[in-house]
Amino acid sequence: MKKQFVLLLALLAVLLIVPTAMAQDAVGETVSFTDSVGRTVEVPAQIERIAISGPLAQVVVFALAPEKLVGIAAAWSKEAEQFLPTEYYQLPLLGQLYGGKGELNLEELLAVDPQVVIDVGEPKKTIVEDLDALQEQTGLPFVHITAYLDGMGDTYRKLGELLNLPEESEVLAAYCEEIYAKTLSIVEAVGEEGKANLLYLLGDTGLNVIAKGSFHAEVIDLLANNLAVVDEPSSQGSGNESDLEQILLWNPDVILFAPNSIYATVGEDASWQDVPAITNGAYYEVPFGPYNWMGFPPSVQRYLGLIWMAQLLYPDVAQYDLYSEVARYYSLFYHTELTEAQFAGLVANSIPVAEAAQ
Repeated sequence: MKKQFVLLLALLAVLLIVPTAMAQDAVGETVSFTDSVGRTVEVPAQIERIAISGPLAQVVVFALAPEKLVGIAAAWSKEAEQFLPTEYYQLPLLGQLYGGKGELNLEELLAVDPQVVIDVGEPKKTIVEDLDALQEQTGLPFVHITAYLDGMGDTYRKLGELLNLPEESEVLAAYCEEIYAKTLSIVEAVGEEGKANLLYLLGDTGLNVIAKGSFHAEVIDLLANNLAVVDEPSSQGSGNESDLEQILLWNPDVILFAPNSIYATVGEDASWQDVPAITNGAYYEVPFGPYNWMGFPPSVQRYLGLIWMAQLLYPDVAQYDLYSEVARYYSLFYHTELTEAQFAGLVANSIPVAEAAQ
């Protein structure tokens, strides 16, 4: 009997130890992931802690897995507080890999102990060398997932593959493809000849333009005749410098002003009174909250820009219920329920006065 009791204890010990060992093995398990630029990287099979390389990646990844972020690349705007839970906008600030404010802080990055660092966006010419070098320097896996306006569905599927979230990523992918397909149908119905002649102006003086053919102009170029044709379109969010004389020569039917530009004062500025779009009241401020809907960073929130701009320019064709569509986006990508009062604040300067009064 004593011998049987000892054997029973031994068996129980094995049963307790094996699951623990299996769990430890699962935690340490890695898989090979091939990123969008062909780099094969060993990453944890189950990723729970993510760092991102820049603001564009921050917007994309937040939509799919906000609870996995261990830091942010750029501070959320003050406007984010009304939309996001506190724990998200108070995450450690890590900086960013390319451009912008604040270089990627490798010491802070290592301190937050991510399992992977994700770069999302337009691949830079040196992306392979850059990520390989950072991976060797830090010992952390770095991956790049390409994101363009017309391929955001595939971006989310690739991200879902990495994070083992296929069903969740498919919801976001399907949304992006739905909105992009509808945008194409609107553009087709309007026709090239029916497109609005438009400028997107920004900066303290409103004299910088988002030039046709630039990465930041994808929404504008798709939905309008972007008059800002320059020899070397800037890839920076600050756009290309211009002047009032050139704006007069371009003679836009509609002007979109970036947030924090001169929208509030341009109507009373004597120097702008020769621009018909201003005197006709055909100028609007791009909605902002928690990000600029037209980009900056040029991330997935540009789908809000597709919806808003299509409805603004071609209401008879687009026929969006703008509040419902914007609320759907905020639910899916910001994980918040947008109230009608919040929506009214977002579009206060962004839709025709008669429509805003309804």
